[in-house]
Amino acid sequence: MRVVVLVSGSGTLLQSLIDAAAAGRLPVEVVAVGSDRTGIAGLERAERAGIPTFVVPLERRAGGAPSGSRADRSAWDARLTEAVAEHRPDLVVCAGFMKLLGEAFLDAFGGRTINSHPALLPSFPGMHGPRDALAAGVKVSGATVFMVDAGVDTGTILAQRAVDVREDDTVETLHERIKVVEREILVETVDRLARTQS
Repeated sequence: MRVVVLVSGSGTLLQSLIDAAAAGRLPVEVVAVGSDRTGIAGLERAERAGIPTFVVPLERRAGGAPSGSRADRSAWDARLTEAVAEHRPDLVVCAGFMKLLGEAFLDAFGGRTINSHPALLPSFPGMHGPRDALAAGVKVSGATVFMVDAGVDTGTILAQRAVDVREDDTVETLHERIKVVEREILVETVDRLARTQS
């Protein structure tokens, strides 16, 4: 299975896929890694592994604020779709990719784009799953892998695993424990999808 991974940050989820594939535990080839940002550790991880990379930035306005108009987002989405399509993926994995995918992307890759989230969806969608879980006082949080749709973390759930919330947890300590299971279930889900396809 040909996989394109999209990242926006440190790339630890990406690394889990690279390591599992290199060890023969994952029947996929990561054919490219893309991002919306330059100079991030995720792209460096890909380059060290000999994986081609590409960057499709969302243009910024004067003063550094991201451009937020619908036309700007649509144009960015179309450029991202073209960049991903060049690598002919069977599956697209959003691994800490912090941008919503738009209509053009979902027209091309809907039904074969997955994402992971550091909470037990449908609870605590959005950018701050661990923080929101702590603020709500829940005793259990966790990680979810889901199929991407047009909503914010609303797609079909493919896998979940729980993580207990401890009395002394901070956002950082909870998030670090969630990341461990997030990496595990991402690899397991990609493996299951690859074996189902073959």
